[in-house]
This record gives sequence, C-alpha cells and structure tokens, in this order.
Amino acid sequence: MSTFINLSSSLISHGTIKPQHPLSLSPSPSFSNTLKGNGRLVLLRVKCLNEQSRDVVESGSTSDSTGISPYSWCAGIGGLGFLETSYLSYSKLSGADAFCPVGGGSCGDILNSNYAFVYGIPLPLIGMVAYGAATFFSLKLASKNLPFGIDESTGGLILLGTTTSMATASAYFLYILNTQFPGASCSYCLVSVLLSFSLFLTSAKNLGWQKIRDEVGLQLCIAGLVFAALNNSYSATPSPPARFGEKFLPYTPTEIKAPSSPLALKLAAHLRAVGAKMYGAFWCSHCLEQKQLFGRDAAKLLDYVECYPDGFKKGTDISQECKAAKLESFPMWVINGQVLKGYQEFPDLAKASGFEAGEFSEQLAQLAKQSAEAEAAANNQP
Repeated sequence: MSTFINLSSSLISHGTIKPQHPLSLSPSPSFSNTLKGNGRLVLLRVKCLNEQSRDVVESGSTSDSTGISPYSWCAGIGGLGFLETSYLSYSKLSGADAFCPVGGGSCGDILNSNYAFVYGIPLPLIGMVAYGAATFFSLKLASKNLPFGIDESTGGLILLGTTTSMATASAYFLYILNTQFPGASCSYCLVSVLLSFSLFLTSAKNLGWQKIRDEVGLQLCIAGLVFAALNNSYSATPSPPARFGEKFLPYTPTEIKAPSSPLALKLAAHLRAVGAKMYGAFWCSHCLEQKQLFGRDAAKLLDYVECYPDGFKKGTDISQECKAAKLESFPMWVINGQVLKGYQEFPDLAKASGFEAGEFSEQLAQLAKQSAEAEAAANNQP
C-alpha cells in the first residue's frame, strides 16, 4: 500500500497525473485503476493483505492442528493394537497366562474361553493380522507410497474396509462379553474395542463423509459378512448346559454297568479298526446313553475323545482335538470322513463304517425296523 502511495505522489508531482482527478480505492481485493495524464495511460494493480491470507488458507494441508496427518494417527493406533494382540498371541501359543491388571481371574477365564477362538484359530492371532494390515496401509497412505499401483482413493477404501470389519468384530465381542460373561472384566477386550473404533472413526473422517455415504452399501456388506462368520463359528461349538451355572465340575469318568452283547463287541472293534471316533463330554447325558448302548466291555474298545478332560465350568475351553473336529453337538461321530451328530443306533453306525454284519444281519435289520417305528411315532405325536 505504501508503494502505491509513493508512486502516486511521484506521478502527481511530475505532472503525469493531474490533482483534479482524485483516486478512489475499490474495496475488492485486486483492481486496476486507469489514470490519464498528458495523454498517457497508467495501469496500477493493488493486492490487499486479505488476498494473501486467502491463498494461505486455500493451500493448507490436511494435517490437524498438531501437524500430524490422520493416516499417521491411524498408523499409531494400529501399532498399539498390534503390540497388544502380539502379546496375547504369544501367551496363547506358548500356553502362558496373560497378565491381567484389571479383572483378575475373570479376565483369564475370558481369554481362555471358547470365544477366544474363531474356527479353531486363536482370536488374538487374527487381531494381530488385522491391526498389522491397518498399520501397513496407514503408513503407506501417510507417505503416499502405496504398493501394487494402488491410488490414494482406493487405498483409503481398503483401509476403511479393514477398520469396518475390525469395528464390527469388536461390537460383536462386546455383546458376547456382556451376555456370556456378566459381571466379568477384561481390560484387553475393552482396550481392543477402543482402538478398533478409533481406527474406524479416524479413517472414515479422513476419507470424507460424502465418500462414506457413497460406499455405505460396501461397508454394510463387510459388516454383515464378519457378523455371519463369527456367529457361525460360535454356533458350531456345543453350548454348555445352563443348569450347571457357575459351578465347577471336576472330571469324572462315566461308569458303564450294562453288559456288552456279541454284536456290540464286534461292532465296537470294527469301529476302532476303521479309525472311527466318538467325541463327547463327561457331563453329557446322551454321551452316557451312547456308551450304555455298547455296554461296559464294548465301550472300552471305542476310540472316545473327552472334550473336557480337566473339568468343566462356564467359559472353560474344550480340548484342542475337539476344536479341530468343529463340534456342533454331543455326542458326535466321525467315521470314514462322515460326521454323524447326536446319539446313533447300531444300524446307522454299521452302515457308515461299512460293517459286515454276517451272523448279525437279522439282528441289525430288526434294530433298524424298531428305530424307524420309534421315529415315526415321535413325528406323529401332536
């Protein structure tokens, strides 16, 4: 502004501009004034201070007031989650008990319960992979150096999909914590919920809510798939009997008193020879009935797998072999790769195992007839 005034004064003093033509300043940020003097045309441009301020605002970065980009925040949050789940994964795989600063015994019960596995895979290991992926993509987005030729927009959507699945899983586990473990406390669970939701909100905010609205269908699809996968995984595990409540039941071998028939002895020996396995629990009444069907001596020949060899209490984890078998009910038979759920009669076991009845053919046929009649009668009951 001072340069403009000095220039104007100089022009007036040399007669270039006549005083009787006063200058009038326009309020616009930038303007040109036409001055006539001695037949000469002078164009002056003035740039006000507020235009410079506007340029600074328009060229500002996406960083927040601390100078840290949102993707860097995501990387930091993801790194914390990766450290937490790495420690829990090590504890789970090494068989050591995780240190629980809050919650004590209830925390350990939750971390060692059936819900600490998804399709037989330790949940902390899945969380470690998820947090690691979120941290990796956040770092790449922050440095604008994405792999595989992915652009920033696509990378942001991948990060959003990852954090959406993590937030959905956390919400599901929070529901499990409140319904299956009422009154229990698990500091690791709550920290993971906080971290995963923070990741989701930060990645969503950086991508922009307009973009979120455009991709809401994809997010709902991801959330639905995660929910369905978790629900299917846990519904495949036999539910503990509610009648036991919080009471601890020490393991007690079932006592079979009934004698074994010749058919039961031969069938049991055949089942063992073909590698058939029966999975059950010592507290399961149907498992006891299945063994009673074979009788005392024949039941000893069966390849039986106890799923609670260390006793039972609500939240107690089943044995690794039972997890691998993906039990859906007790008892369960696996014969030549075929799964038979629940209590089985001799004819069904003989058919599944390829048992050559020989002298017992007539007896098996009679048993099959009786079983069919009993089932038909049960179906016809009002």
